[in-house]
Amino acid sequence: QVQVVESGGGLVQAGGSLRLSCAASGRTLSWNAMGWFRQAPGKEREFVSTINWRGDRTYYSDSVKGRFTISRDNAKNTVYLQMNSLKPEDTAVYYCAVRGTSYSGTSYNKNDYEYWGQGAQVTVSS
Repeated sequence: QVQVVESGGGLVQAGGSLRLSCAASGRTLSWNAMGWFRQAPGKEREFVSTINWRGDRTYYSDSVKGRFTISRDNAKNTVYLQMNSLKPEDTAVYYCAVRGTSYSGTSYNKNDYEYWGQGAQVTVSS
């Protein structure tokens, strides 16, 4: 049974920073691509960022590029999302996701991810 748990969400003022962590357990997922998605009230879940299993390929949505940084520590089965220069429009529940197949590539498509966390609330006040 794979478990994915996010942490690090909270309330921050516009221009501030937060770092989300995502710990996966239950099996070794060091060879799996991982991603972050977010969902604001009344909106679809959208892609934020993804990282390949080695951590040397990263991709971002246009809305967060240059402000957010994804990274991973395979020894800890953990992926991080450093969020800087936060804006009120970044307010959402942030979900960590893991692809189910080892050595699979990164993906922008939420349907390509098999394991999901419960979500972490990020609220940015103006």
